[in-house]
Amino acid sequence: MTKQSVTISNLKQFAYVGVAAGLLSACGPSVDNSAGVSTISQDPGRQGAVAGVGIESNDIQSMTDRMMRDMLANPMLANAANPPQVIVDSEFFMNDSTQRINKDLITNRLRVNLNRASQGRMIFVGRNYANMVQQERNLKRDGVVDTGTTGMTASQAGGDYRLGGTIASADSRDARTGMMQRYTQITFEMVDLERGIIVWSGMYELSKAAADDVVYR
Repeated sequence: MTKQSVTISNLKQFAYVGVAAGLLSACGPSVDNSAGVSTISQDPGRQGAVAGVGIESNDIQSMTDRMMRDMLANPMLANAANPPQVIVDSEFFMNDSTQRINKDLITNRLRVNLNRASQGRMIFVGRNYANMVQQERNLKRDGVVDTGTTGMTASQAGGDYRLGGTIASADSRDARTGMMQRYTQITFEMVDLERGIIVWSGMYELSKAAADDVVYR
């Protein structure tokens, strides 16, 4: 046997081995070696891919839309002869529930959508911007800057009504199955800042159960 014939025979053997390995690979299970899961775009108005027994984005949208419609139907808030000056923020919106949540997610969405929908029937006071406003007022009165186009007032705007409320929850767990259940109650109230009376109240409730809860941050 010549040297050339031996080389050709070896090449054929390598080819057979390669084909056999390929066939075995095709018959075996498919393995996903990707480092992670690609980003999924989700509708915040629907339950997301990661959901538990707490307040989710779809709950925030649903409750703020409902509270907005209810407030716009209140004659003291939306149909007064003089549009009331209201403060809608999270300063007095308390979280007494077992869930960690940024309260601004709720109050900011409520305020923004209410401001858009009211179309001047309510005037919104940005109390959280009081320091910024005072700084500019001082510059104007010291002559550092001009008075702008809207003129000057004796003082900053006061509020007629301010949002208050509470997030509360009751949890239960089945020790045998590990099933977790949570009842969440969110109360919204508009308080008269002169007399302390409540001129409007709203409530949103939800109850959820899951075998494996998620971690809220």
